[in-house]
Amino acid sequence: MEVKFFCTRWGAEKLSWDDFMVKAKSAGYDGIEVGLPHDISFETLEEIWNLASKYSMLIIPQHYDTYAENFSKHKVDYSKWFEKLKPFPAMKINSQTGKDFFNFEQNYSLIKVAEKFTEETAIPVFHETHRNKFSFASHITNDYLVKISSLQLTLDISHWVCVAESFLEDQTEAVDLAIARTEHLHCRVGYTEGPQVPDPRLALWQPALQAHLRWWDQVAARKKIEKKVLTITPEFGPFPYMVPIPENNEPICNQWDVNVYMMNLLKERYCNNN
Repeated sequence: MEVKFFCTRWGAEKLSWDDFMVKAKSAGYDGIEVGLPHDISFETLEEIWNLASKYSMLIIPQHYDTYAENFSKHKVDYSKWFEKLKPFPAMKINSQTGKDFFNFEQNYSLIKVAEKFTEETAIPVFHETHRNKFSFASHITNDYLVKISSLQLTLDISHWVCVAESFLEDQTEAVDLAIARTEHLHCRVGYTEGPQVPDPRLALWQPALQAHLRWWDQVAARKKIEKKVLTITPEFGPFPYMVPIPENNEPICNQWDVNVYMMNLLKERYCNNN
């Protein structure tokens, strides 16, 4: 099994694109995952892809910022984002799709927009399990997976842990189906009262880390059987995901270092035992 690790741009926005690419490459990442806002310019997209080519870095674009509560406008905005990405080659696209308050048919209509993009470009689109989106909870996402056989996921199960206020012990069937349909991993560790533990390196948070590792291990085991590439983005985020130190409002730990730690932990787990 081949494993590719992607560096999140989230939290590193102050770096120039060139400096970001160099830093990610030096840390050992194979590529970058980049949240691209709807108003990003064509020139900036060209710069990103040209630099990725220069440094031999793969790209996973991330859709995240279609927020309109009116469904018709939402669908137009969502479609425009994909139209803008058509000229740019990507390994895959990660999409935070729809809204938790849209009905099934509305969210399915958005999923079909992504499917059409894949038909036209051959770039697969995977839908991230994420609060506020159609996939905000395991039991809700399960209904979509059962009804839409083509639906595949980016699994960020930290959101479901937070939503359910549990490690999903009573939702194993829904979790198992999600794992079976996962094609990209976001490796952030959640806990029962939040989507991100303060520091996964500390003993206090080892039970949460071990729970997530058990889920990720199942995806890795399936990819190994399939002899397909497993893509992983360690995705611990900055404030407000990362809680600050109350006395001085400083970050409780270094976000970049935590994500590199997660990458190296998973490299040791999945790349050295093939």
